[in-house]
Parts: sequence; C-alpha cells; structure tokens
Amino acid sequence: MEQEPSFGVPLSLAGRVALITGGSRGIGAATVRLFRQAGAKVVFSYRAAEKQAYELAKDCGGDSFCLAVKQELASATDGAELVAAAVKAFGRLDCLVANHGVWPHVDVSIAKMTDAQWSSTLSVNLDSVFGLVRASVAQMKAQPPLDGARGHIVLVASTAAQRGEAFHADYAASKGALISLTKSLSSELAGEGIYANCVAPGWVATEMSAAALTHPETSKKVLATIPLGRVASAGEIAGPILFLCTPLAGFVSGEIFNVNGGAVLVG
Repeated sequence: MEQEPSFGVPLSLAGRVALITGGSRGIGAATVRLFRQAGAKVVFSYRAAEKQAYELAKDCGGDSFCLAVKQELASATDGAELVAAAVKAFGRLDCLVANHGVWPHVDVSIAKMTDAQWSSTLSVNLDSVFGLVRASVAQMKAQPPLDGARGHIVLVASTAAQRGEAFHADYAASKGALISLTKSLSSELAGEGIYANCVAPGWVATEMSAAALTHPETSKKVLATIPLGRVASAGEIAGPILFLCTPLAGFVSGEIFNVNGGAVLVG
C-alpha cells in the first residue's frame, strides 16, 4: 500500500547557536525549549532562578546542547560578557534573543518616580541590550554565514512601547527604545546579512505579570482591552520569535511583530 507523503513544513535551526536572555522562566524558558526542538544549540541566562535554570538545561539536552549561565544584565559590560560566554561554549553565535527585562509592578506616577527606579529599569531593559547587540554583531560579522545569513537579532519589546503605559513610564520608555533600536539595526545591518526584528507582546501569563493578573480589578481591566478575551501563554510569544530566526523569514527585517491578541493595531 502506497504511503501518503508527509507535508510538514520544517522550522529548523540545525547547526545554529542561539543566545536567549532571561531564559529560566516565562517567555524565555518557552523560547529555549522551542529553539532546542528546532535543533539549535542554546545558551541562556538567568539571574536568580538557579534551580529552574539547571532543570531546564538538563531537560533540553544538558551542557553539550543547552547551557545555563548566571549573569546579571544591568550594563553594557554585562551584555558583552554574556555574549563571550556563549561564543566560548559553542564557537559561534547565530541568533540573539534579548528577552530579559524588569517591569516594576507597583504603579508610580511620573511626579513621584525616583531617579533610582528610572535608572535601574533603563539599565536592565536598554543598556544591557546595547552591550548584547554590540558584541553579537561583532561576532556575527567575524564568522562565516550559514545559508546566506550572518545572524538574527530579535529584541522583545511590549505593547507598552507602542501606546505608553501610565504609571510605568520607565518601562514603556525602555521598551520603546528597543523598537527604535530594531529599526536602526535593520537599516544598518540588513545589507550585511544580519537580520534585526522585534516581537512586541501584549499581556502574557508569566511570573512577572502574576501580581497584576491575579488582582481581580486589574485583571478585569486588562482583559477588557484584549479582543481575544484572554492573555497569551509564553509559548505563543516563543513561536513568533523562532519564526523570525528561520529561513521562512528570509525577507523580514526591521519588523515589529505584534503578538497581543488584537489589543494594539499598529503597522
């Protein structure tokens, strides 16, 4: 009996090395798992969740395929150190996913926001990303390309970057800067075979958002802004991140990929 042919479309990253920041939990952990399933070797960073990080690395093949690195990300130097660790582990770097970030969950008006909070949020969400990108681009330019691409950079922003967020001006400003950085990187690097794109998630069920989403009044307000009527799972953000690093996205650069359940409609 003749067997029906398979019509699956592969999203393969075989032979690639990916660095995923903030990889021990939430969107980062889902992205680590998906990239490993696609065949990439992965280095991911964590700050405090050591047990979760090492369990994830073990589940994804152990140090020969998936390496957890404890790294503070609060400065450009921190970012550069993490890139160096990834290259030392696996010899090259094909995909950078800058996923880490902080969102102070307590509402603070701009009139009362401290210098310390503003500086801390931007240091983590923007300064360290600058260091990651600078070091990653240098590495990607120095290594031979694979299938015509020298590398892929995906920055994870937020709908707050597009419409602002009252009482969280520090977070919105830092994520808005990532959108502008994405466009600048694409304009500068696309001609050299380095793709820069951005994923802008809406509300996602993670530990970072748990305080807001478990508060009855806040949760009701959040859901009212999402046409799909629910928040995203971490895996629903990881999927678009993976896509942007595959050959199927070979003509996509400088794009802001909105993954928000229809909450923010921008071109």
